[in-house]
Amino acid sequence: MEVNTVVLYARVSKLNSHQDPEVQLSALRQYCSARGWTVVQEFVDHGVSGAKAKRPALDKMMTAARKGTLDFDAVLVWKIDRFGRSVQHLCNAVKELDEAGVAFISMTDNLDMSSPAGRFMFHMLSAVAEFERALMQERIKSGLRHAKEKGHLPGPKIDPAKGPSRTTLWRRSKRQQ
Repeated sequence: MEVNTVVLYARVSKLNSHQDPEVQLSALRQYCSARGWTVVQEFVDHGVSGAKAKRPALDKMMTAARKGTLDFDAVLVWKIDRFGRSVQHLCNAVKELDEAGVAFISMTDNLDMSSPAGRFMFHMLSAVAEFERALMQERIKSGLRHAKEKGHLPGPKIDPAKGPSRTTLWRRSKRQQ
């Protein structure tokens, strides 16, 4: 399949942190420019986990591919884990793109789904992305258990001298009513 027009998809998990989708997008734009590809549109999800199959920008992009409301040859992502972290979701999404005649390309993974080798690598990288997510969840749960054992509770610390915030007091009063 010849690629001339692409849409870019970027995702960051956290809002208001060190994560900036522009890091992904600028690299993707340069990649397209070097190949003479035209970027039709950019889809960006902010503060959404890759484990979620439903994401606002991803849903719009997939609908555009499925219904043909936007003309593009390929979806270009910075890295496969930005597109998803579940093997099942990744496989279903790529299959849906393929059925719509749209290629899937992951820039840093050097992954192009138009060949059998590319499809094999896609499945391998999908499994790795899901595995990484499971390891992160395991470490977080372990850390929370350890903190709880030491008497540290997650969440905002309340200064005993100041007492609960006005919002907390308001919520408590609503519960008692």
